[in-house]
Amino acid sequence: QVQLVESGGGLVQAGGSLRLSCAASGRTFSSYAMGWFRQAPGKEREFVAAANWRGSRTYYYADSVKGRVTMSRDNAKNTVYLQMTSLKPEDTAVYYCAASNTITAGHRPYEYDYWGQGTQVTVSS
Repeated sequence: QVQLVESGGGLVQAGGSLRLSCAASGRTFSSYAMGWFRQAPGKEREFVAAANWRGSRTYYYADSVKGRVTMSRDNAKNTVYLQMTSLKPEDTAVYYCAASNTITAGHRPYEYDYWGQGTQVTVSS
């Protein structure tokens, strides 16, 4: 079992930046592949970024955020981060952190076993 708590969301103007954090507790954090997803009102939850487990430095990004978003993980702090820059109004959504009992991070919500409660990101034009 792992518990996930996101933070760092808020209201920002277009072109601005935010850094989201996801603190994990429970089983060994480094054993999980980690992902970030987002869900806008009336839309399905969509993939944003993901990282393979343990010491892997392999990260995956959705095309819609590639070049504007950087995911990182600090296994010593049991935390993953999502640094977002050049934010656009279409980035407005609730952002969720997720953990998967797999080695390779997936891109689909059903591939993840644990979820945080989400943090709201609102980008004004």
